[in-house]
Amino acid sequence: MARRPIALVTAAVLLLEAPGIVAINAVMARFLEIQSMSLDGMDPDAMVAGTWGLGIGSGVALLLCGLVALLAGLRDRRPGRFGRGLLIGCAVVHGILGAVAVGLIGWGAFAFLMAVVGLVVLTLVAYGKDGGKADGEGSGADADAPDGVPTPA
Repeated sequence: MARRPIALVTAAVLLLEAPGIVAINAVMARFLEIQSMSLDGMDPDAMVAGTWGLGIGSGVALLLCGLVALLAGLRDRRPGRFGRGLLIGCAVVHGILGAVAVGLIGWGAFAFLMAVVGLVVLTLVAYGKDGGKADGEGSGADADAPDGVPTPA
């Protein structure tokens, strides 16, 4: 299977999505600031700061996920435990956002988010149990030998 190109495409999509999320939140923060919007009497400045914080936090999370996928593609090894957790969380968040996006934005946003979910999950599955050991993982058995039995030297 073409593991390396899948991981590299996933990384490219996530790394391009990160500044897009920050930009969307910047636009929303600007609208909040100009219109002095608040929710249930909250301070409008707190709403602006929260929107910026969410945008920057989401962008950093997407950058981390993109870097995990990029390293997996460059090394052609599955991500470590922390990296797999990040990618699983990324897939779950994109799935939830896709479900919400259908009603609020439309089918185009849903299709994009589901494509990202598919890429992330495909990256995780491609580097599954037999997809290469992560750094420091494994029992020391020869990976090329059948049934993990080491071959004599």
